[in-house]
Amino acid sequence: MHRVALRAGAWASGVTLGLGGLIVLGSRNLAHFDAALVAYTFAILFATFGLTYRYVVWLQRPPTRLYWRRGWQAFLSRGLHPRRFLRGVGRFTSDIVMNRFIFRRDRLRGVAHLCIMWGTLLAAAITFPLVFGWLHFAPVPGDLTQYRVVVFGFPTFAFPSASLFGFILFHGLVWASFLVIIGVMLAMRRRMRDGGAASLQRFAEDFLPLFLLFAVSVTGLMLTVSYTWLKGRGYDFIAVLHAITVIATFLWLPFGKLFHIFQRPAQLGVGLYKDLGHDGPHAACRRCGAAFTSLAHVNDLIGVTRELGYDYGVDDPRIEHYQWICPPCRRATLALAQSRAWADVRGGVTLVAASPDATAPLSPTPRHANPGRGEGPLGVEDATNFHP
Repeated sequence: MHRVALRAGAWASGVTLGLGGLIVLGSRNLAHFDAALVAYTFAILFATFGLTYRYVVWLQRPPTRLYWRRGWQAFLSRGLHPRRFLRGVGRFTSDIVMNRFIFRRDRLRGVAHLCIMWGTLLAAAITFPLVFGWLHFAPVPGDLTQYRVVVFGFPTFAFPSASLFGFILFHGLVWASFLVIIGVMLAMRRRMRDGGAASLQRFAEDFLPLFLLFAVSVTGLMLTVSYTWLKGRGYDFIAVLHAITVIATFLWLPFGKLFHIFQRPAQLGVGLYKDLGHDGPHAACRRCGAAFTSLAHVNDLIGVTRELGYDYGVDDPRIEHYQWICPPCRRATLALAQSRAWADVRGGVTLVAASPDATAPLSPTPRHANPGRGEGPLGVEDATNFHP
């Protein structure tokens, strides 16, 4: 654990220092950096250190590290088939862009996640460059009705400040706040009315992130209301209140539930790993002979369990390891083992499994009835992975 912490600390320090260097370079030696936003900047740097540290620790867990490595190998393999590439694009669009995996569970829950995700991403895309001095708007000399967008100190295009484009651009944080508030309200509705969610939810994990997102969005909208319709009344107090909510959110970000925002894109590696196993050779059960998963998956499971200190080796050389047994046969062998244990206690009849020798035929695959096949939240994937 000491080595893991040192490696994570080194990565976190490097990423944080790198971001600090980019702030200095992107703002032209702080020439375009607003000193009034220094508290926001330090909060973001703290969050960057914490998020990187936690992410590196998470990646060093044996199962996560294996999925991470296999995902990149699948993506960068020379033999990547175009069908695999299109499948990866489809997974990214479905899971990350559209959150379809949430919609399969519940439509309102999916809308809530979608609004919160895109609202926070839009706000981050606007706020971070402005805070860091990477982006600012300068009036065009000789024409005060025009604004020019300056990115990393380089002037780009100009646009009329009173145009529709200018209105949409300057109010980008307003649209982001509306999205987040809608998402938070839908999420709160579910947490207040769904019995299943209410029985498992905790304040720090389920309510606090919603409260923080709501507070940031509402105080940001109050700033817009103050300088648009109230002639700046109460602006200083609202600005301080908004700063407190934003800084508190950044300081809490590495430790709370919102960390899964940064974990979720890594799920694409799991999808690529599944696709690679689907197209590759399959493992055959060493009890019944049926194909049940990819050969790479079995070998990787054996390696990960050994790395974690678990020994599931089997004395029978024809089987070698428990991972070479398919799920139906695992259930059957468990029932048979319980039958033998019960017979030893009560002296009853034991359900004896066939234990063929090297020349005898394999045992048939056990059959189980499941009327809910393919009706889980993953739909087609549940049906594909169900082993009758």
